[in-house]
Amino acid sequence: MIRSARHTGLVVRDLERSLAFYRDALGLSLTARAAESGPFIEAVVGIPGVRLEWAKLRTPDGHIIELLQYHSHPEDGVDGDIGRANRLGCSHVAFTVDEIGRLHSELVRLGFRVNSAPQASPDGRCRVMYAHDPDGIILEFVEEINR
Repeated sequence: MIRSARHTGLVVRDLERSLAFYRDALGLSLTARAAESGPFIEAVVGIPGVRLEWAKLRTPDGHIIELLQYHSHPEDGVDGDIGRANRLGCSHVAFTVDEIGRLHSELVRLGFRVNSAPQASPDGRCRVMYAHDPDGIILEFVEEINR
C-alpha cells in the first residue's frame, strides 16, 4: 500500500527563525512556501478556523522537511518538555552528513544546543551527535566512516 515516504513535518513557533536554521545553517533548499486557511486545511488538520503557514525544504537526496507554523492555534507546550529524547511521538529527524566535526563547531558557534561532540558508534562505523533546532526539536546527525 505505501509506495514511499513523502515528507517529514515539523511544527515550529517562528517560521522565519526556523528557515534561518534549516536553510541557512544546515543548507537545505527552500522549494515552496504558502499560507493556508479555509475548509480544506481545517478538515485535513481537524482544527476549525485554523490559519497556518508552511515551508518545504529539500535535502540533497530529495527528502522534504516541511516546517509548519500555526498562526491561529500556536503550540502551548511547556518549554521544559521540549527536546526530551524519550517523549512520546516523533523522537527526532536524522540526517546523514559529511564533516560532522565542522557541523558541530558551526552549530556551537551559532549558539544552538548540541548534546555533545560527535561520538563514535560502538561498531566504529559512524560518528553521531544530537542537536536541537530553535524550537528544541531533536536532530540527529550521522557521518558514516569509510573503513
